[in-house]
Amino acid sequence: MVNVVYRALDNRGGFYALLALLGAFLALGAGAFLYMEHSGHVVTGMDNQIVWGMPHVFAVFLIVAASGALNVASTASVFGKAEYKPLAPLSGLLAFALLLGGLTVLMLDLGRSDRLIVAMTYYNFKSIFALNVILYTGFFAIVAAYLWTMMERRMNRYSKPAGLAAFIWRLSLTTGTGSIFGFLVAREAYDSALLAPMFIVFSFAYGTAIFLIVLMAACRLDGRPLGDAIVGRLKNLLGTFVAASLYFTAVFHLTKLYVTKFHGIERFILLDGGIHTTLFWLGQVLVGGVAPLVILFHPLLSKSRGWLVAACLLIVAGGLAQMFVTIIGAQAYPLSIFPGYEVSSSFFDGKINGYAPSLPETFLGMGGVALALAAVAVGVKVLRFLPENMDDAAIDPHHAK
Repeated sequence: MVNVVYRALDNRGGFYALLALLGAFLALGAGAFLYMEHSGHVVTGMDNQIVWGMPHVFAVFLIVAASGALNVASTASVFGKAEYKPLAPLSGLLAFALLLGGLTVLMLDLGRSDRLIVAMTYYNFKSIFALNVILYTGFFAIVAAYLWTMMERRMNRYSKPAGLAAFIWRLSLTTGTGSIFGFLVAREAYDSALLAPMFIVFSFAYGTAIFLIVLMAACRLDGRPLGDAIVGRLKNLLGTFVAASLYFTAVFHLTKLYVTKFHGIERFILLDGGIHTTLFWLGQVLVGGVAPLVILFHPLLSKSRGWLVAACLLIVAGGLAQMFVTIIGAQAYPLSIFPGYEVSSSFFDGKINGYAPSLPETFLGMGGVALALAAVAVGVKVLRFLPENMDDAAIDPHHAK
């Protein structure tokens, strides 16, 4: 392979303009947290029925995407694809930043954020929530070590085992996140072992889409060449992940439909769930799945960088819709406390629960996204995460031949 030279971003004007924009969203997120912390969750759209709201939608999406953002680094070190190796440091940085943003939103939405120390010092190993605390902190440590082996020349010989450890850990992390829902047998929308592998496939699609957006934006901002060959490989990889996401979604719902007791929740999600049905079919399936596939594999559209960015943004929008349906839709459908009986009381038992996200909730979630992107922006500005030349001849050994 041609020797790759890494260099920090040079574009000062564009960088500070971007940082100012992200800072505005960070300020909105901080203000939203202080407002909700002072006033209580009564000022949000959440209630006793919907206890996980819009902040959880953003938080879980960012956490899942963090795992998938390591795709490029894993492909280089674990599977030996040398053409991806120059992009591996950016992949690790993005994974680290996305998890930071997601966990920040999650922590600030707890209501009593100061009690996080309890979750960090006392563990109930029968709880999937407690196990995920270990997975999240371990991910930070392993990715940091992986970045060290990639960026410190003396540690390069340890890059492959560190990459393998990061690959195994990120699969475990996403399995744990999916299992949070899969182990909740009281919620009929969950209660399935398929959620763990399904979240892994979702992470591949979301993380790769965000990586492509960040990579193309950074190269355009700093005027660095980016070859069509590597973009084409990432595009094809992304298309495969999106197709796999649609496949797992279909299998998940067909499995539910096969079991009679799940017919109610499936009818709610697929047919008469109002906003949840709309977000499923139009958001998750059409916007986040079918439309990106058409763009990614169209003989003309797939060769346009603008259309490729559009496809990635559609995948991100579809991912947020998927998380809304998964998290909010499952809580909106009433618990089946007494199967076979109709339940009615003054506490809304047996009723469909409504939810409308408030502005503070949305701003808090957007603040987490801004934090992740700001961390990436500062990282590539201060440290040498990006090659100075990413055209095909510079980073693709096959092209160089």
